[in-house]
Amino acid sequence: MKFGVHISIEGGVANAPKRAFDADAECFQIFSRSPHGGKSLKIDEAAIADFKRDFKKYKTGKFFIHSPYYINFASENNRIRYGSISAIRSELEVADSLGASGVVTHLGSSADLGDKAGEKLVEGLCKSFEIPSFGKDKTVKIKYKRFKAKLLLEITAGSGNIMGDTFEEIAFFIKETEKKIGKNVLGVCFDTAHAFASGYDLRTSEAVHRTFADFDKIIGLERIKLVHLNDSLASFNSHSDRHANIGKGKIGIEGIRSVLAELKPYDLDFVLETPPLRSAKDLELLKCLRKELS
Repeated sequence: MKFGVHISIEGGVANAPKRAFDADAECFQIFSRSPHGGKSLKIDEAAIADFKRDFKKYKTGKFFIHSPYYINFASENNRIRYGSISAIRSELEVADSLGASGVVTHLGSSADLGDKAGEKLVEGLCKSFEIPSFGKDKTVKIKYKRFKAKLLLEITAGSGNIMGDTFEEIAFFIKETEKKIGKNVLGVCFDTAHAFASGYDLRTSEAVHRTFADFDKIIGLERIKLVHLNDSLASFNSHSDRHANIGKGKIGIEGIRSVLAELKPYDLDFVLETPPLRSAKDLELLKCLRKELS
């Protein structure tokens, strides 16, 4: 198990590997652009080379890119929908250019389309991988690009009409998307705070075992490529997305320890998204828990 944190790219993406090293992170996550909107940042060849050089120098383990928060593949507004498709495609290309292991994304809301939202969401995911080609007869053929980085669907807390808060929904999106674009293209980012708030109990070893047994049956534990390890300020099944520092929330230290014990055989990367004033202490605590479990 490797433990890390979300790292700022202030001043340029090339600064991230050293910041991760300075934070004693064994893996890390970044935004490659503003998470709230706007155009993607221009990452030129020099910045890519600098990033790769320092990533190799500081040996900070795997890293992941988190997509912007505005992603909504099921929006009725074409500007938002096609902007989401374009953003995910761009993030996957940036991920491959930098050497990231995956791109984490939320999926969007069913508020606009209701029962048709899931179908539209799958269509949007597929379009993110499309490579259209035009024949001499002006017909269009669609192929799908395979990126080295996996696109990781993040389980959500399910507030409002947000999709992706159940294992069944995530399984459906993976199955239907991979029918078209090919196998093993998608993975899962398991966020403990989100899962807890969406109704998956993580407070005891027994509850954790049941939750991941269900996950394995419905999706498959091999699909988890990254864990966002967060305690939760929000109550169980509250559908509220509020992160807490490790051991300071409703999941509690027993629950976090149980998650680590349950997932230990899978050699996963765990990234903290906890309040920053205590994130260094959270990282230290996780490393102590790992020693206890060794």
